[in-house]
Amino acid sequence: MSYLRNIEYELVLKDSFWIIRNCPKCGRKTHYINTKKFRINANGNKLDIWLIYQCLECKHTLNLTIYERKKFSSIPKEEYQCFLDNDEQLAEKYGKNMQLFRTNKADIDFDRLRYGLVKLHETIESSGFEEQIIITVTNPYQMKIRLEKQIAMVLGISRNQVKNLLEKGEIELQMELPQSISFRISHCLFSMIT
Repeated sequence: MSYLRNIEYELVLKDSFWIIRNCPKCGRKTHYINTKKFRINANGNKLDIWLIYQCLECKHTLNLTIYERKKFSSIPKEEYQCFLDNDEQLAEKYGKNMQLFRTNKADIDFDRLRYGLVKLHETIESSGFEEQIIITVTNPYQMKIRLEKQIAMVLGISRNQVKNLLEKGEIELQMELPQSISFRISHCLFSMIT
């Protein structure tokens, strides 16, 4: 009896995004990094909350808006306490939030990303066809990583080998979206390269 294996992976960030920005003190474009600290300003019953980034060279700061003129009562109490405590986990979470950077029009340095691959789960189903493996890689941060590189990371082979296997039809691309890719390979090929 043949089977179909579905294996799911996820690309995970190891660090917060780095920003490329003109620094007024340095007088040129520099890198800004997450300080893992928040700034909170209260105006009556409204709050402004920012994640603080700073220039890697001169320490000039840049505030990324998380909440602007938000009613205190609309922010979860646990989250608000984390802002007050400069909770590093929450700062990392916001430092990896693509929407926060889009909203603040901050340019992410995608070349500086440190990321890895985590296997989420695997399922096996019986199938009437030859043994096949479908591998899905989700990219929740929508990092700009080439298709061949993602496949190479999963299979543990070079990008050139992946290109050759794609050209020969031994790896069949099923779906390519900004947040995920899915490809099919035979069990024999998977056994040979892993």
